[in-house]
Amino acid sequence: MKKVRAGVVGVGYLGQHHARVLSILENVELVGVYDIDEKRAQEIARKYRTKAFPSFEALLDEVEAMVCAVPTEHHFDVGRAILDAKKHLLMEKPVAKTYEEASELVKIARENNVKFQVGHIERFNPATQVASKHVEEPKYIESQRISVFNPRGTDVDVVLDLMIHDIDLVLKFMKKWPVDIKAAGIEVLTDKIDMANARLEFDEGEVVNLTVSRVSMVKKRKMRIFQPYAYIGIDFMRQDISIYRKEQTGEILPYFPPIHRKEPLLLELASFIESIIEDREPECTGEDGAKAVKLAEEITKSIKKRLKLHRG
Repeated sequence: MKKVRAGVVGVGYLGQHHARVLSILENVELVGVYDIDEKRAQEIARKYRTKAFPSFEALLDEVEAMVCAVPTEHHFDVGRAILDAKKHLLMEKPVAKTYEEASELVKIARENNVKFQVGHIERFNPATQVASKHVEEPKYIESQRISVFNPRGTDVDVVLDLMIHDIDLVLKFMKKWPVDIKAAGIEVLTDKIDMANARLEFDEGEVVNLTVSRVSMVKKRKMRIFQPYAYIGIDFMRQDISIYRKEQTGEILPYFPPIHRKEPLLLELASFIESIIEDREPECTGEDGAKAVKLAEEITKSIKKRLKLHRG
């Protein structure tokens, strides 16, 4: 069996889990990890029976593929170095701080003919994968993604931190770009937007309503999709979906498709490695990640315009 030699740069809150999963995948050799916190890198390396490298460059020289889980502000510089070295890359979401940076990474990956996947993990949620088979002609989508405050991730606003997940799924389900964007948001516990709502309208009257918050006392991650004669509810945390359809008899009947629950990160990383081995396009491409960032930028622009208007 071919094993892909892989490494992880950045083994903080998310990176440690990438190292854990890579260490158990049969078609992966976890070559090592690197983090600017040397003690942290050594701790994770011991835990998952791999090597803590003294520098990012030293690790890069030894791998075919890299997972990048550094803070978002460093995604572009670290990602560019990986892609310039002609290594395959899985970049944690968001792919970059700006659409301009994201587009440049996509260009470099294409020029160097390497796989470039973005870690929009909800795509690999078993509930999403089952629900996707039933999404045909969405007319109205509503999502709520609220979390308990965690200082991790506050280097960016809540749109890039949390809403980006739902933005990616909306673009996947709608298969087109909104014609109108209205959004509002406020700062609560940081100097960046911590709560936000966005209303997206599409060319045939479809509407998407996205709500996010990172200052809640509870966690909720749900999406509801309405289409002709059907309703699809997704609970990302519980990995559950419920479908209600209007039959030809006029009855509205429930349907609960079977779901084989698995860790989304395991499915995400397995898919990335398989795209390398099978030489196919990743499930969530760099282009997909760039489009999500572009829409996130437009939503944030709408929020800031509204805040400026009200604050004078």
